[in-house]
Amino acid sequence: MEKDEIEKYRHHVKPALVSKAEEFKILDYGEVTVEELWNFLRNKKWKKKSELMVYEMVADIMAIKPNEFMTFATIESYKAGSWFESEEGKKLGISEG
Repeated sequence: MEKDEIEKYRHHVKPALVSKAEEFKILDYGEVTVEELWNFLRNKKWKKKSELMVYEMVADIMAIKPNEFMTFATIESYKAGSWFESEEGKKLGISEG
């Protein structure tokens, strides 16, 4: 399924995304945003799906396990480059080397 096609259903599944983000917060996984969850779903869960129904999207959202999401987030952060060069690292005044 094309990413543009998936995007048009985002507002339909937003309540499930908000609920899952709140669940992560309650479970003390920090501030996981709706945007981060959406990117995880688009780039990991739904990457190879050819067709999705709204109820399937909601089921996938509600089935996200914290360790599955955190593993994805960790790998993405490694791909993105050095944390020290990120905005957060710059704010703290930490430099590499």
